[in-house]
This record gives sequence, C-alpha cells and structure tokens, in this order.
Amino acid sequence: MTTEPTTLDSTLVLIKPDAVQRGLVGTILTRLEARGLLIRAIRSFVFTDELVREHYAHLAGRSFFPDVAAFMKSGMTVAVWVSGVDAVDVVRGMVGATNAREAMPGTIRGDLAVSTQRNLIHASDAPDSAKAELARFFPDGPSAPADPAAVRAAYSQAEAA
Repeated sequence: MTTEPTTLDSTLVLIKPDAVQRGLVGTILTRLEARGLLIRAIRSFVFTDELVREHYAHLAGRSFFPDVAAFMKSGMTVAVWVSGVDAVDVVRGMVGATNAREAMPGTIRGDLAVSTQRNLIHASDAPDSAKAELARFFPDGPSAPADPAAVRAAYSQAEAA
C-alpha cells in the first residue's frame, strides 16, 4: 500500500501567562520539537483588551469571561506557529483536556498543570480556526520556511511532500 505525500499543516499554540511565569516556555517548545513538529515563527506579547475580545469572542457571553480576560492580560504570552502533518490534531492530542485535572498523563496539561483556567497552553481546535488564529497573531505569515532537512528527519518521503 502506497501512502500519498501530504503537505504540512500549521496550527497556533499560545503559551499562556501562567506557563511563562512558571518558566515552562522551553519545556513546552522542547516537547513540540521532540515530537517532530516544526517551529516556523515565535513571538511574545501581552494581550490587549481588543485582542482578548477578538481571540476569545466565542467566550464573551460566558460568566467566566472577565476572569479569562484578566488572566490573559496578566503577563506575557508566547505565540508559536507550529507545522507538521496533521498539526492541529497532533498538537491538540499533546495538549490534553482543558481541565488539567482531567488531562491524561503524558499530555502537556496532564504533566504540568492542575487548573482549568491556569492550563498553560492554547492550541487551535480545527484547521479553519488555525488559519484564522495564525493570521491574527502572525499577519505576515511564518518567519521561516519549513526546513526540508527537518521535515525529512521527522517524516518519510511518502508522508510529507
């Protein structure tokens, strides 16, 4: 059976203020890279009111939204453009359940977090949201092309074109 080559997908990861404050940025990036995912762009920033409203618009009517907004504005966030075959699903699997107390051991949240709101990381939930979120946080696109040597090291030629 022959597998058709697949192009690389991309997704957004946000390393939230709690992870930054706990010194876990390197640990999280290491886990993504160790899995074979490619870091194509990275930037740090502090959320503004406008950016919180835009990124978390789907939560705006929820009772906990003010707490989420305050938390996301409380410190530095690191945005990461991550690429790989089936990147959205692979990263979501690595992240674990939103409620970190329910996240499986071996996931980022399962190993490193214990809270629902202080859960270290955001990852796009679908290819369409990944595209919109990447455009929001990286309007000029990724800062680096996919490194062919890194792609060959992580994937067979049949898996990634």
